Amino acid sequence: MIERYSRKEIAKIWEEKNKYQIWLNIEIAAAQAMEKLKLIPKGVASTVRKKAKINVDRIHKIENKVHHDMIAFLSSITEKVGNHGKFLHKGMTSSDVLDTCFNFQLAQASKILKKDIDEILQVLKNKSLRYKNTICVGRSHGIHAEPTTFGLKLASFYEEFKRNKNRLERAVKEISTCAISGAVGNFANVDPRVEAHVAKKMGLKIEPISSQIIPRDRHAYYFSILAIIAGSIERVATEIRNLQKTEVQEVEEFFEKKQKGSSAMPHKKNPILSENLTGLTRMVRSYVIPALENISLWHERDISHSSVERNIGPDSTITLDFALHRLKNILKNMNVYPKKMLENLKITNGLIFSQRVMLELTKNGFSREKAYTIVQKHAQNSWKNNMPLYESLVKDKMVVKKITAINLKKMFDLNYHTKKVNIIFKRIFK
Repeated sequence: MIERYSRKEIAKIWEEKNKYQIWLNIEIAAAQAMEKLKLIPKGVASTVRKKAKINVDRIHKIENKVHHDMIAFLSSITEKVGNHGKFLHKGMTSSDVLDTCFNFQLAQASKILKKDIDEILQVLKNKSLRYKNTICVGRSHGIHAEPTTFGLKLASFYEEFKRNKNRLERAVKEISTCAISGAVGNFANVDPRVEAHVAKKMGLKIEPISSQIIPRDRHAYYFSILAIIAGSIERVATEIRNLQKTEVQEVEEFFEKKQKGSSAMPHKKNPILSENLTGLTRMVRSYVIPALENISLWHERDISHSSVERNIGPDSTITLDFALHRLKNILKNMNVYPKKMLENLKITNGLIFSQRVMLELTKNGFSREKAYTIVQKHAQNSWKNNMPLYESLVKDKMVVKKITAINLKKMFDLNYHTKKVNIIFKRIFK
């Protein structure tokens, strides 16, 4: 991922120096197990740990000749450790190291992503409680529906990110496996106890059965979860973008004093951060298809998945980390305009109370169909003539015969729509 959308902590996980260090840790752990099993001489692991140095440039130089990254890596280590180097990687295949390393890196990156989600949850909780009773209009199809509260909007996002946290934790368990099973995965040249030792050292689980590679359905699941999290980010970003429209103006991204909104129009304050998130989340979701296509490989393995994962592993986790961090800051610093919310709520002259009036009519003798027809007629009259719905209804003798003018007026009470807010909040913030 380009530097513009990368944060240092997670980007370091995917740097080649870190990757080669993990490879070395895997080789050392395997050597330790082999020593205990008397498959290689004692002292190999300790000597390698003391003398081995990661030299990225040297590895690349060797790889340019041999065209094999694992052989280049092992050759560079052997140059440093001498004769002991020949005992490394005994009975193992490249994928044993590459796959175990890749899963380890994904797990490392996921710790940062989980922290990001925790921070978003905290901000959403604080904001939900702050705006718990801030009344605004709810919209369906972009059209005014019924009153709700801004706190409920935010609480909905909070609950979704709680689910995302649980999903990510399950996805990490899915990919946190280690395979040291040798060519075609049958342990012909490597003892299964070596795998068990490496898995324990790396904090991973044993892969029950591998075909020289770890099955890629695990990774498809993981990247699918990242895509779902990206979808949740876009859901919030889209809501902010819509609420920042000039004609809505209920919420606004924080705009710094020296910030510029447009190169041509000095008055502009655009929701650029939320728009940026919409674009970045498209990228994360786009990685799901290649991850799914990686499931099906030729026979026990091929390397068609390798080039895919060298891209989508770093890019998806780095991009998602950046997006989560940006979303947290947007939510934390956004401007909220409760007065504008009330103002917008009133522009339809009470049409948002139509359902309550209809239900009251059904309680007083009308069929639902008849009540719907009556209220719809008055709603259309109200909209067409820009008059309050109450004024249109109160002139209808059929309506006031069933509901007195005083009781009809009570149907237009905002508090009616917020009376269950506490119940919802107790469900979410137990």
